[in-house]
Amino acid sequence: MIDPQNDFMDIRAAEGDPVGLALPDGTRFRSTLPVPGALEDMARVAAMIDRLGARLDRIHVTLDTHRVIDVAHPAFWRDPAGAPPPPFTLITRADVQSGVWSPRRPEWRSRMLDYTAELELAGKFVLMIWPEHCLVGSWGHNVTDTLRSALAAWERGQGVPTEFVAKGLNTFTEHYGALIAEVPDPSDPATQLNRDFVATLQQADIIAIAGEASSHCVATTVRQLVDHIGEQHVPKVHILTDCMSPVPPSPGSPDFPAIAEQFLADMAARGVVLTTSDAFLS
Repeated sequence: MIDPQNDFMDIRAAEGDPVGLALPDGTRFRSTLPVPGALEDMARVAAMIDRLGARLDRIHVTLDTHRVIDVAHPAFWRDPAGAPPPPFTLITRADVQSGVWSPRRPEWRSRMLDYTAELELAGKFVLMIWPEHCLVGSWGHNVTDTLRSALAAWERGQGVPTEFVAKGLNTFTEHYGALIAEVPDPSDPATQLNRDFVATLQQADIIAIAGEASSHCVATTVRQLVDHIGEQHVPKVHILTDCMSPVPPSPGSPDFPAIAEQFLADMAARGVVLTTSDAFLS
Protein backbone atom coordinates (compact mmCIF):
# COMPACT_ATOMS: atom_id res chain seq x y z
CA MET A 1 0.00 0.00 0.00
CA ILE A 2 1.47 3.31 -1.10
CA ASP A 3 0.58 6.44 0.90
CA PRO A 4 -3.05 5.62 1.86
CA GLN A 5 -3.23 8.72 4.03
CA ASN A 6 -5.99 11.15 4.89
CA ASP A 7 -4.45 14.12 3.12
CA PHE A 8 -4.67 12.24 -0.20
CA MET A 9 -8.26 11.14 0.32
CA ASP A 10 -11.17 13.08 -1.19
CA ILE A 11 -12.64 13.66 2.29
CA ARG A 12 -15.04 16.59 2.26
CA ALA A 13 -15.15 18.96 5.19
CA ALA A 14 -18.25 18.64 7.35
CA GLU A 15 -19.70 21.52 9.32
CA GLY A 16 -17.15 22.48 11.95
CA ASP A 17 -14.29 20.54 10.35
CA PRO A 18 -11.01 22.29 9.61
CA VAL A 19 -10.75 22.97 5.87
CA GLY A 20 -7.63 21.66 4.20
CA LEU A 21 -8.45 22.66 0.63
CA ALA A 22 -11.21 24.92 -0.68
CA LEU A 23 -11.94 24.96 -4.41
CA PRO A 24 -13.13 28.07 -6.27
CA ASP A 25 -16.53 26.43 -6.78
CA GLY A 26 -17.03 26.33 -3.01
CA THR A 27 -16.23 22.65 -2.51
CA ARG A 28 -14.35 22.20 0.75
CA PHE A 29 -12.14 19.26 1.62
CA ARG A 30 -10.71 18.37 4.99
CA SER A 31 -7.81 16.79 3.09
CA THR A 32 -5.11 19.15 1.83
CA LEU A 33 -4.21 17.27 -1.37
CA PRO A 34 -7.27 15.16 -2.27
CA VAL A 35 -7.09 12.72 -5.16
CA PRO A 36 -10.54 12.25 -6.74
CA GLY A 37 -11.64 8.66 -6.26
CA ALA A 38 -9.17 7.86 -3.48
CA LEU A 39 -11.76 6.96 -0.85
CA GLU A 40 -13.39 4.46 -3.20
CA ASP A 41 -9.95 3.07 -4.07
CA MET A 42 -9.23 2.44 -0.40
CA ALA A 43 -12.63 0.83 0.16
CA ARG A 44 -11.79 -1.68 -2.58
CA VAL A 45 -8.40 -2.41 -1.01
CA ALA A 46 -10.01 -2.91 2.40
CA ALA A 47 -12.55 -5.32 0.92
CA MET A 48 -9.76 -7.28 -0.77
CA ILE A 49 -7.83 -7.58 2.50
CA ASP A 50 -10.98 -8.83 4.22
CA ARG A 51 -11.55 -11.34 1.40
CA LEU A 52 -8.03 -12.73 1.28
CA GLY A 53 -7.23 -12.75 5.00
CA ALA A 54 -4.64 -15.44 5.75
CA ARG A 55 -3.56 -15.66 2.12
CA LEU A 56 -1.73 -12.36 2.63
CA ASP A 57 1.56 -13.09 4.37
CA ARG A 58 2.74 -9.51 4.83
CA ILE A 59 1.35 -6.02 4.29
CA HIS A 60 3.66 -3.05 3.80
CA VAL A 61 2.31 0.51 4.00
CA THR A 62 4.38 3.47 2.89
CA LEU A 63 3.73 6.80 4.58
CA ASP A 64 4.46 10.14 2.95
CA THR A 65 5.98 12.05 5.87
CA HIS A 66 6.83 15.75 5.85
CA ARG A 67 7.64 18.80 7.90
CA VAL A 68 6.24 22.27 7.24
CA ILE A 69 9.68 23.35 5.96
CA ASP A 70 10.03 21.06 2.95
CA VAL A 71 11.42 21.72 -0.50
CA ALA A 72 7.98 21.10 -2.00
CA HIS A 73 6.01 23.23 0.50
CA PRO A 74 5.33 26.98 0.25
CA ALA A 75 7.14 27.93 3.47
CA PHE A 76 10.50 26.88 1.98
CA TRP A 77 10.38 29.53 -0.79
CA ARG A 78 9.94 33.29 -1.26
CA ASP A 79 9.54 35.66 -4.22
CA PRO A 80 11.44 38.98 -4.39
CA ALA A 81 8.70 40.62 -2.30
CA GLY A 82 8.96 37.94 0.38
CA ALA A 83 5.74 36.10 -0.46
CA PRO A 84 5.60 32.29 -0.62
CA PRO A 85 4.56 30.55 -3.82
CA PRO A 86 0.95 29.40 -4.03
CA PRO A 87 0.36 25.65 -4.17
CA PHE A 88 0.86 24.03 -7.58
CA THR A 89 3.59 26.50 -8.58
CA LEU A 90 6.34 24.93 -10.71
CA ILE A 91 9.90 25.98 -9.89
CA THR A 92 12.68 25.43 -12.45
CA ARG A 93 16.41 25.95 -12.17
CA ALA A 94 15.99 29.09 -14.27
CA ASP A 95 13.53 30.42 -11.68
CA VAL A 96 16.07 29.89 -8.90
CA GLN A 97 18.89 31.33 -11.01
CA SER A 98 16.94 34.49 -11.86
CA GLY A 99 15.50 34.97 -8.38
CA VAL A 100 11.87 34.45 -9.39
CA TRP A 101 11.83 32.03 -6.46
CA SER A 102 14.48 31.74 -3.76
CA PRO A 103 14.77 29.52 -0.71
CA ARG A 104 13.95 31.62 2.32
CA ARG A 105 17.39 30.84 3.78
CA PRO A 106 20.07 32.28 1.46
CA GLU A 107 22.56 29.54 2.35
CA TRP A 108 20.26 27.03 0.64
CA ARG A 109 20.37 28.76 -2.76
CA SER A 110 23.39 26.88 -4.14
CA ARG A 111 21.90 23.60 -3.02
CA MET A 112 18.61 24.38 -4.76
CA LEU A 113 20.38 25.33 -7.97
CA ASP A 114 22.05 21.93 -7.94
CA TYR A 115 18.82 20.18 -6.94
CA THR A 116 16.65 21.63 -9.69
CA ALA A 117 19.44 21.04 -12.22
CA GLU A 118 19.61 17.36 -11.23
CA LEU A 119 15.84 16.98 -11.58
CA GLU A 120 15.95 18.45 -15.08
CA LEU A 121 19.00 16.42 -16.12
CA ALA A 122 17.28 13.20 -15.03
CA GLY A 123 14.02 14.12 -16.79
CA LYS A 124 12.03 13.89 -13.55
CA PHE A 125 9.03 15.93 -12.44
CA VAL A 126 9.75 19.66 -12.29
CA LEU A 127 9.74 20.75 -8.66
CA MET A 128 6.11 21.46 -7.78
CA ILE A 129 4.97 23.27 -4.68
CA TRP A 130 2.19 21.28 -3.04
CA PRO A 131 -0.14 22.31 -0.24
CA GLU A 132 1.31 21.33 3.12
CA HIS A 133 0.43 17.65 3.42
CA CYS A 134 1.13 14.57 5.51
CA LEU A 135 2.75 16.62 8.25
CA VAL A 136 4.25 14.52 11.03
CA GLY A 137 1.74 14.11 13.84
CA SER A 138 -1.21 15.54 11.92
CA TRP A 139 -4.57 14.03 11.03
CA GLY A 140 -3.56 14.15 7.39
CA HIS A 141 -0.59 11.85 8.04
CA ASN A 142 -2.84 9.07 9.37
CA VAL A 143 -3.90 6.06 7.34
CA THR A 144 -7.49 6.62 6.25
CA ASP A 145 -10.09 4.96 8.49
CA THR A 146 -11.54 2.35 6.13
CA LEU A 147 -8.16 0.88 5.35
CA ARG A 148 -6.85 1.32 8.88
CA SER A 149 -9.75 -0.75 10.23
CA ALA A 150 -9.09 -3.49 7.66
CA LEU A 151 -5.40 -3.56 8.56
CA ALA A 152 -6.19 -3.80 12.27
CA ALA A 153 -8.63 -6.67 11.68
CA TRP A 154 -6.05 -8.47 9.53
CA GLU A 155 -3.40 -8.07 12.24
CA ARG A 156 -5.74 -9.44 14.91
CA GLY A 157 -6.73 -12.36 12.73
CA GLN A 158 -3.25 -13.31 11.53
CA GLY A 159 -1.08 -12.25 14.46
CA VAL A 160 1.22 -10.44 12.04
CA PRO A 161 2.04 -6.72 12.27
CA THR A 162 1.57 -4.36 9.36
CA GLU A 163 4.94 -2.98 8.33
CA PHE A 164 5.21 0.78 7.83
CA VAL A 165 7.82 2.52 5.67
CA ALA A 166 8.22 6.30 6.12
CA LYS A 167 9.54 8.51 3.33
CA GLY A 168 9.93 12.25 2.84
CA LEU A 169 11.40 13.59 6.08
CA ASN A 170 14.46 15.05 4.37
CA THR A 171 13.83 18.80 3.91
CA PHE A 172 15.87 19.13 0.73
CA THR A 173 14.58 16.43 -1.63
CA GLU A 174 11.26 15.13 -2.85
CA HIS A 175 10.54 11.47 -2.13
CA TYR A 176 7.75 10.25 -4.40
CA GLY A 177 9.02 6.70 -4.64
CA ALA A 178 9.20 4.45 -1.58
CA LEU A 179 12.61 3.05 -2.51
CA ILE A 180 14.75 6.12 -3.20
CA ALA A 181 14.40 9.91 -3.13
CA GLU A 182 14.20 11.96 -6.33
CA VAL A 183 17.72 13.27 -5.65
CA PRO A 184 19.39 11.20 -2.92
CA ASP A 185 21.23 13.11 -0.21
CA PRO A 186 24.68 11.53 0.29
CA SER A 187 24.56 12.44 3.98
CA ASP A 188 21.13 10.86 4.59
CA PRO A 189 20.79 7.06 4.21
CA ALA A 190 16.98 7.38 4.34
CA THR A 191 17.03 9.05 0.91
CA GLN A 192 19.16 6.36 -0.72
CA LEU A 193 18.06 3.01 -2.13
CA ASN A 194 16.20 1.02 0.54
CA ARG A 195 17.96 -2.26 -0.15
CA ASP A 196 16.37 -4.04 2.82
CA PHE A 197 12.87 -3.30 1.48
CA VAL A 198 13.87 -4.50 -1.99
CA ALA A 199 15.29 -7.71 -0.51
CA THR A 200 12.07 -8.30 1.43
CA LEU A 201 9.97 -7.91 -1.72
CA GLN A 202 12.28 -10.26 -3.63
CA GLN A 203 11.25 -13.01 -1.21
CA ALA A 204 7.55 -12.67 -2.02
CA ASP A 205 5.68 -15.06 -4.32
CA ILE A 206 3.32 -12.33 -5.51
CA ILE A 207 3.36 -8.58 -4.83
CA ALA A 208 0.11 -6.60 -5.09
CA ILE A 209 0.43 -2.81 -5.27
CA ALA A 210 -2.23 -0.18 -4.61
CA GLY A 211 -2.32 3.38 -3.26
CA GLU A 212 -2.20 7.05 -4.17
CA ALA A 213 -1.54 8.61 -6.49
CA SER A 214 -1.11 6.58 -9.66
CA SER A 215 0.53 9.54 -11.40
CA HIS A 216 3.12 10.20 -8.71
CA CYS A 217 4.01 8.05 -5.72
CA VAL A 218 2.60 4.79 -7.08
CA ALA A 219 4.15 5.28 -10.51
CA THR A 220 7.52 6.27 -9.10
CA THR A 221 7.59 3.45 -6.55
CA VAL A 222 6.72 0.78 -9.10
CA ARG A 223 9.24 2.10 -11.64
CA GLN A 224 11.90 2.01 -8.93
CA LEU A 225 10.86 -1.50 -7.94
CA VAL A 226 11.07 -3.00 -11.42
CA ASP A 227 14.43 -1.28 -11.92
CA HIS A 228 15.93 -2.77 -8.74
CA ILE A 229 14.13 -6.01 -7.88
CA GLY A 230 15.72 -8.04 -10.68
CA GLU A 231 14.14 -9.07 -13.99
CA GLN A 232 13.23 -12.54 -12.72
CA HIS A 233 11.02 -10.96 -10.05
CA VAL A 234 9.17 -8.46 -12.25
CA PRO A 235 6.36 -10.86 -13.34
CA LYS A 236 5.35 -11.35 -9.69
CA VAL A 237 4.38 -7.66 -9.44
CA HIS A 238 0.61 -7.11 -9.78
CA ILE A 239 -0.81 -3.57 -10.03
CA LEU A 240 -4.38 -3.23 -8.74
CA THR A 241 -5.59 -0.70 -11.29
CA ASP A 242 -8.93 -0.10 -9.55
CA CYS A 243 -7.20 0.82 -6.29
CA MET A 244 -5.39 3.96 -7.39
CA SER A 245 -6.21 7.28 -9.05
CA PRO A 246 -4.14 10.12 -10.54
CA VAL A 247 -3.64 13.64 -9.29
CA PRO A 248 -5.88 15.94 -11.36
CA PRO A 249 -4.05 18.48 -13.52
CA SER A 250 -3.78 22.07 -12.34
CA PRO A 251 -3.24 25.17 -14.52
CA GLY A 252 0.14 24.88 -16.20
CA SER A 253 0.88 21.42 -14.81
CA PRO A 254 1.60 18.29 -16.82
CA ASP A 255 -1.32 16.03 -17.75
CA PHE A 256 -1.11 13.82 -14.69
CA PRO A 257 -3.89 11.38 -15.73
CA ALA A 258 -2.06 10.82 -19.02
CA ILE A 259 1.16 10.23 -17.08
CA ALA A 260 -0.66 7.58 -15.03
CA GLU A 261 -1.95 5.86 -18.17
CA GLN A 262 1.55 5.86 -19.67
CA PHE A 263 2.93 4.39 -16.46
CA LEU A 264 0.50 1.46 -16.66
CA ALA A 265 1.33 0.88 -20.32
CA ASP A 266 5.05 0.98 -19.60
CA MET A 267 4.75 -1.48 -16.73
CA ALA A 268 2.66 -3.91 -18.79
CA ALA A 269 5.40 -3.78 -21.42
CA ARG A 270 7.97 -4.61 -18.72
CA GLY A 271 6.01 -7.74 -17.73
CA VAL A 272 4.11 -6.40 -14.71
CA VAL A 273 0.59 -7.84 -14.33
CA LEU A 274 -2.31 -5.36 -14.47
CA THR A 275 -5.31 -6.65 -12.54
CA THR A 276 -8.09 -5.57 -10.18
CA SER A 277 -8.86 -6.10 -6.50
CA ASP A 278 -11.71 -8.48 -7.34
CA ALA A 279 -9.63 -10.57 -9.72
CA PHE A 280 -6.46 -10.72 -7.61
CA LEU A 281 -6.02 -14.26 -6.21
CA SER A 282 -9.65 -15.09 -6.94
